[in-house]
Amino acid sequence: MARAMENVSVSIIICSKNEAPGIQDVIASVKPYGDETLVVDGHSTDGTAEVAEAAGARVYLDNGIGKGDAYQVGIKKARGDILVFIDADGSCEVADIPLLVEPIAMGQADLVIASRHRGGSDEWRGDLDTYLRSIGSGFLSVVINWRWKSNLTDVLNGYRAVRRQAVLRVPLRAVDFDVEQHMIVQFLKSGYRVSEVRSHEYLRKWGQSKLPTYRKAYLFFWRLFLDLFSGK
Repeated sequence: MARAMENVSVSIIICSKNEAPGIQDVIASVKPYGDETLVVDGHSTDGTAEVAEAAGARVYLDNGIGKGDAYQVGIKKARGDILVFIDADGSCEVADIPLLVEPIAMGQADLVIASRHRGGSDEWRGDLDTYLRSIGSGFLSVVINWRWKSNLTDVLNGYRAVRRQAVLRVPLRAVDFDVEQHMIVQFLKSGYRVSEVRSHEYLRKWGQSKLPTYRKAYLFFWRLFLDLFSGK
């Protein structure tokens, strides 16, 4: 197991926008787990890109059209055998990076999702917003599992690891927040192995969420429709 882990290189990809208060801490926390750290910045206005570069990350700008586009920029620029996508808000348990990488390094999976349903989340509260988000996420998971015979619990979590050679072959069309579920579906459609590990999500440590839950809710369901009724 240890030998398999030693024989692969890991790129950490952080997609960011206006995360200057903590991006340096995120970069420092992930460095021990990767061979390189990339920050793909969404044209921040608070100096995020400059802070990230000073912290030792390779920094690239996305094309200003959404998170999915930032993913694709990161995929093209990364050099590692395994790519780990992690949020820029300090909410992810970085110590779980080896758990995400190991199934891919061992040849057991091509895409591994960090499941908040299995590991818990401090973001889940007993309010209407949380309740509606959980219903929506659950519905997407159920439909994807039914259609592609998978057993996933958290198709919307962006904290994940992927085999680089696989993701380069999979067509990714989503350019916004729907990229996470779209990536999973495209992997399943292409016959790649998708699995999960449990991971705990903490409260965002600074700033505000960039996902407008209600204004962009349609994205996820429209993407599901497109993925259900289109080819690769």
